[in-house]
Amino acid sequence: MYWDDTGYLLSNNRYNENSSIAEFFTEQHGRCSGIIFGATSKKVKSYLQIGNKLHINYNYKNDNKLGYIKVEIVIAHTPLYFDNYKKLSCITSAMSLIKLFTAEAQENYKIYYLIDEFFDILNHQEWIKKYIFWELKLLKLIGYDLELSKIAIKEILGDQISYYAKSKIEKKIIPNFLIDLNDKKTNNTSLLNGLKLIGDYMEKTILKPNDINHPNTRIHFINSLK
Repeated sequence: MYWDDTGYLLSNNRYNENSSIAEFFTEQHGRCSGIIFGATSKKVKSYLQIGNKLHINYNYKNDNKLGYIKVEIVIAHTPLYFDNYKKLSCITSAMSLIKLFTAEAQENYKIYYLIDEFFDILNHQEWIKKYIFWELKLLKLIGYDLELSKIAIKEILGDQISYYAKSKIEKKIIPNFLIDLNDKKTNNTSLLNGLKLIGDYMEKTILKPNDINHPNTRIHFINSLK
């Protein structure tokens, strides 16, 4: 049995001397993994950069065993950012979140096109700000809508407006740009606060309840911005 599809490379780990086990998120088949023979060859190895979009030919004998994958490059996204550590870190972070938050072999075209959107974001001047909204959109698509506008409490001190969310035990800053979409006063601190807010929400609602550690790739990305 076999199928053809296009997909984004989420992970790639060496399997033996000449092969690797790669994981993709595909348009028609969702997240899938399989063995790539000859993955260490110069040609194939150059394709297998996390985030690249590839054409996939998948062969398998039954649904309970790993299939075998042949790949051809469609769009080499990642090499465009080899000289930009922040964007490279963002790519690996985003792909790790897709891998973590999606189920094996479940088609989800909205997630697939969200990855398309992610690579458009990287070309924008305010790409970090847009990426924060991208993470919120990803969470919403998997059923975890943070709904910041509903929980935000507005505070006015003099001519300064700020927002926060409050629980019985803590008060969390909500960067203004996440509530006021016309706000143009973003800086590195507000961007980091936005990523921290989303990370805290992930921890509380998804990661800790499922005994999952916060993805190291996302931690590395945030550290690259400091």
